[in-house]
Amino acid sequence: MSAPGASAAEQWPLWEVFVRAKRGLSHVHVGSLHAPDAALAVRNARDLYTRRNEGVSIWVAPADAITTSDPDAKGAFFESPAGKNYRHASYYTASEGVPHL
Repeated sequence: MSAPGASAAEQWPLWEVFVRAKRGLSHVHVGSLHAPDAALAVRNARDLYTRRNEGVSIWVAPADAITTSDPDAKGAFFESPAGKNYRHASYYTASEGVPHL
């Protein structure tokens, strides 16, 4: 049990909120909130982040379930190894006459 006088934010888990503004677009991280469970997190996210009918879909995920890369290791993590630029689509050019590219 939590300490007496502890706020709900200290007792409830932190949820990360992602909203899709329109069909066909990706979900975008819009913020975080505290809630006791996933269902209430979705309801609170709707009230907090989509007040003017901006969204068509909301995802919530427990913050402790999200793993991120280290921003300081950006170079080693995202850059192509020397001499292996062919691994990226930007290395190739689109051929003339190939539709829908």
